[in-house]
Amino acid sequence: MTRRSSSQVHRVADENIRAVAQLQEQASRKRSPVERFSDAVAAGAAREAAVAAHVVWFAVWLLVNTGHLPAIHPFDPFPFPILTITVSLEAIFLTLFVLASQNRLTQEADRRAHLDLQVNLLSEQEMTMVLRMLGEVCEHFDLRATIASPKYQELARRTDVSQLAEQLDSSLPARARPVAENDERTNE
Repeated sequence: MTRRSSSQVHRVADENIRAVAQLQEQASRKRSPVERFSDAVAAGAAREAAVAAHVVWFAVWLLVNTGHLPAIHPFDPFPFPILTITVSLEAIFLTLFVLASQNRLTQEADRRAHLDLQVNLLSEQEMTMVLRMLGEVCEHFDLRATIASPKYQELARRTDVSQLAEQLDSSLPARARPVAENDERTNE
């Protein structure tokens, strides 16, 4: 690769990286304050420091409430009902925050997947057009071997995405098919 074409590749890659970063920044800015808080809680809970803090908290709570720290009077004797309620509430709220964050991340992933599909469909249409144009060039120069091949004929036709999706669904094992389709087959 020449120095010039290498710099062009880097320029294109840089443009693509900037476009992806811009899409990510836009998605981040669209988050509501509640979503930001939920993401912060979920991220904080996923850190090793949170695990260490819980270990210390439980150890101190148990030491205090089993009478192993005589300087502090036990306030939650065995079976530790206050601890049980506190941990249960923390688990409920943490689960809700994590689910909210996961739901938002899933929506963002779905949006990216839709964008990928659109770009892929556009690329497929462009390549089909390029193949057709190449076929015209081959015909013009009387180069018939390639354009007469069944493979070229197949690739130069526009791809029917619905047909591809049906083929994929019928080829996948039952456990890999979409849930709704599995439910329909189970009810038959």
